[in-house]
Amino acid sequence: MTAPIIEIRDVSKAYDVGRPALADLNLDVQEGDALAVLGPSGSGKSTLLNLIAGLDKPSRGSVTVAGLRVDELTETASAEYRRARIGMVFQFFNLLDDLTVEDNVLLPAQLSGIPRGKAQLRAAELLDRLGIARHTRAFPGRLSGGERQRVAVARALMNRPALLLADEPTGALDSVAAADVRALLIELNADGQTILLVTHDVALARSCATRTLELVDGKVFRDERRAVR
Repeated sequence: MTAPIIEIRDVSKAYDVGRPALADLNLDVQEGDALAVLGPSGSGKSTLLNLIAGLDKPSRGSVTVAGLRVDELTETASAEYRRARIGMVFQFFNLLDDLTVEDNVLLPAQLSGIPRGKAQLRAAELLDRLGIARHTRAFPGRLSGGERQRVAVARALMNRPALLLADEPTGALDSVAAADVRALLIELNADGQTILLVTHDVALARSCATRTLELVDGKVFRDERRAVR
């Protein structure tokens, strides 16, 4: 078996007061998985996501993503890691309202120094694939919530990341738009994209996750793998 795309070994994360956010966590995620991380507020979900994204460092233990020790990276190297190896989707989209849809999607490529012509071809491919090519020249404020989340997904996929991280991707959407995003994540995973999502949306986890991990008080309470398609 090939090495996991995510390897977390004996990871704890403690802050100044209170119990640790994560306590002696071990986790492997295989390439092609769609892992949903569930749990109540304060369970450690966001901390886990931030450690994998290189936005925070563990108090103890190691975090390896696609063969790279993320917990050992400098701040500059962490930023390069996020540009090159992962894509991130947020609850509130984090799009730049003064840029067009196309220019929002192009941002990761520009930061990585990819030639604009090559990046535009990739952006056009993604916008067409995600069903929003007609909005290429529009500004995000003119789009629905579901459409804006599709733009955010296109931006996250721009540099062909090994891993897509999604933080409450349906949390700001109505039921129709949430169902649309669920269908999109299912399609992306079926095409081979590895996904780790943090969510309170049980319907999202049930419909698109190949595996669910429930955290309680910073520890694994439940870990289930199941066929959903």
